[in-house]
Amino acid sequence: MKVIIFGATGTVGRLAVKQMLADGHEVTAFARWPEKMGIRADALTLRAGDALDPPAVSKAVQGHDAVVVTLGAGTSRKSVIRSRGTMNVIHAMHEHGVRRLICQSTLGAHESWGNLNFFWKRIMFGMLLKPVFQDHELQETLVRASGLDWTIVRPSAFIDGPASGVFKEGFPPTERRLSLKISRKEVAAFLSRQLSDRQYCQRAVGIST
Repeated sequence: MKVIIFGATGTVGRLAVKQMLADGHEVTAFARWPEKMGIRADALTLRAGDALDPPAVSKAVQGHDAVVVTLGAGTSRKSVIRSRGTMNVIHAMHEHGVRRLICQSTLGAHESWGNLNFFWKRIMFGMLLKPVFQDHELQETLVRASGLDWTIVRPSAFIDGPASGVFKEGFPPTERRLSLKISRKEVAAFLSRQLSDRQYCQRAVGIST
């Protein structure tokens, strides 16, 4: 499958590029400075561009079978790159007839709020990361309204570690027996799995240990 990843130089995006290459896909890595990934492979194309630039996004999406969005704002707490970049991606997909969209969001968004504990509800998303959280929720709303074959992946807090395959997925908002942590490699592997597995098509799925 020919897949393009927006946000390819982020901590999860970079790992998703590696995982999708390992899974046999042709991957285009879209980022402002994609060479920073330090990855070289025959099946990898580096595409420099800004997700906030609609013409650049449209040109990049053309010719692909699927799009993966792992956009992030780094240390910024006020960026709207997730929602605005994702909107540009959605428009480009409609323009070029690309149907499959996999978007990384965050556990706690919308109906998954009930999965969080007091710390994440009141301190992190309630105060420190409130603008970031709101942008995630807007991003999800745009994806749900896109009319595409979408899957929203909601990981819990990122940690370093291997992709062991031992984690919970698809749990209801009432599930509270969660560590609220998951390794970045686990998230990357799960994103790659969605390219061939339609189990969560038209669904938002939480993943956490």
